Amino acid sequence: MGAPKLATYEDLLALPSHHTGQLVGGTLHSHPRPALPHARAATGLGEELGPPFRRGKNGPGGWVILHEPELHLGADVLVPDLAGWRRERVDAGSLDGAFATLRPDFCCEVLSPSTARLDRGEKLDLYRREGVGHVWLVDPALQTLEVLRLDGPTYRLVATFAGDRKVRAEPFDAIELDLGALWTE
Repeated sequence: MGAPKLATYEDLLALPSHHTGQLVGGTLHSHPRPALPHARAATGLGEELGPPFRRGKNGPGGWVILHEPELHLGADVLVPDLAGWRRERVDAGSLDGAFATLRPDFCCEVLSPSTARLDRGEKLDLYRREGVGHVWLVDPALQTLEVLRLDGPTYRLVATFAGDRKVRAEPFDAIELDLGALWTE
């Protein structure tokens, strides 16, 4: 028997429009669009980070933050819930195409029962391999935010926050993040 057939970008493009697909280690991972608690957490986080870090309103600015960007990192195609690049690393036009090949400085995965294993496992390994400096793991069911920082060859858990309090979480610790905005409307 020959080697198993690796999934291709064409396989990803052939998915139904209501599915999100990713290529991880040659395997196609497909999931239907997330449930509303997942979408609420991702939207809330984008609303919290966008004004102070993307636009510089009541914060330092200096970031490009995108919701569900398609990342091509080597042969892998990933779609984090949020990704951010420090502006000084972004060249003119480097984030203007259909997907990004520039490694993000920050990725956030909102965990759901169907994606948590992949997000905590293979995707976290790929972010580490590529040198993504910070990864946030957000769990809407538990109402938690885990902050991971790349420390040499591994990620270090810097903090875990829970509930609806205001917190400072690196790399966005210049402002207080309202966790309640991630769990409620």
